[in-house]
Amino acid sequence: MKNYKRLSLIQKIIIGILIGGILGVVVPSWEPIGILGDLFIEALKGIAPVLVFTLILASLAKHSKGQQTHMKTVIVLYLAATLVAALTAVVASYLFPVKLVLPELTTKYQAPQNLKEILTGILTNAVMNPVKAVAEGNYLAILVWSCVIGLSLRAFSETTKKVVTDISEAVSNVVQIVIELAPFGIIGLVFRSVSDIGLSGMAEYGKLILLVVGTMLFVAYIVYPLMVFVLLRQNPFPLTFYCMKESGIPAFFTRSSAVNIPINMELSERLKLNKESYSISIPLGASANSGGAAMTISIMTLATAYTLGIHVPFTLAFLLCLLSGISATGASGIAGGSLLLIPLACSLFNIPNDIAMQVVGVGFVIGVIQDSVETAVNSASDLLFTATAEFYDLKRAGKPVDINERVREAKL
Repeated sequence: MKNYKRLSLIQKIIIGILIGGILGVVVPSWEPIGILGDLFIEALKGIAPVLVFTLILASLAKHSKGQQTHMKTVIVLYLAATLVAALTAVVASYLFPVKLVLPELTTKYQAPQNLKEILTGILTNAVMNPVKAVAEGNYLAILVWSCVIGLSLRAFSETTKKVVTDISEAVSNVVQIVIELAPFGIIGLVFRSVSDIGLSGMAEYGKLILLVVGTMLFVAYIVYPLMVFVLLRQNPFPLTFYCMKESGIPAFFTRSSAVNIPINMELSERLKLNKESYSISIPLGASANSGGAAMTISIMTLATAYTLGIHVPFTLAFLLCLLSGISATGASGIAGGSLLLIPLACSLFNIPNDIAMQVVGVGFVIGVIQDSVETAVNSASDLLFTATAEFYDLKRAGKPVDINERVREAKL
């Protein structure tokens, strides 16, 4: 037991995948093992709506009017990068469609086919009773009501906001407890998958991993540098490579943008950035800059749609970009947080919560690789856009900065 406690969560999940796979081959009829996966999925279904509601509620309630106005460039970059990442993921899913292998999938589903039907469905679902929405997992209504209530709470006292924040943190702690039990749930999920669809079906997950990781690397090394070039008109790759090496690699292994904050703060100092700026933007980016999460949500949602035979019109795909970009904000601070937002995106396609939670289970299986790469991209881009925002503001003020020189000095 002591040796088990010393293992990291990712090591435990790898062990769970191996045990589940072996049991699925050796004793495929031993159904009690599959119950572990059912319990894990049911726990996620129970806590995920509450998590989404409290996260959005707390983040909006504690934001004060006029706060961090000097951070305008950084915030715009964070939001733009997240939306562009989501759009890139949608395009990648169109170019390289991947289907999931989900057990017991017998019913065909149909997404809304025209803008009127889409908007009617969204508006109708969005005004559902908030208590009923949380109980039934109606994520569109959860999103709307949490935003409305959160904005209303901005006018209340700091004590009230502190209570809301504490409740959000308490729910996040409960989610962490559930996620700590993920290795046991993974044993059941992998066992059920192997016994139902065989090892060849499990191999399909490899295609999903390639699409997710490939898209993230494309965004990190092509899309984000292009954004930097457009703003600064200088070669963006020295700064990009510096951020990925010095910030991305540690984040890959810690799998936590929050844990990587001290590293990014030190790297910002080495780049001679303004402390008044990066002391705010780096912690902010750990939760608000969530391009990796937006890509995960978009790709997993579209893979689910393709699996169910759902035709995805462009209008719905565009709404998915917006929804995944917005909902991803705040997900990076929680291990597996992006996966728990998949049902919110799936609700756009009329995909039932039961199916969406099966996809979340698949996400935890591939999360051994996906979550590490996602965190690396998110954390490295926190530093990249903090530096870019400052250099851009200096350029507009007539004080241009040589990126190569700054990076060379930072390496010394």
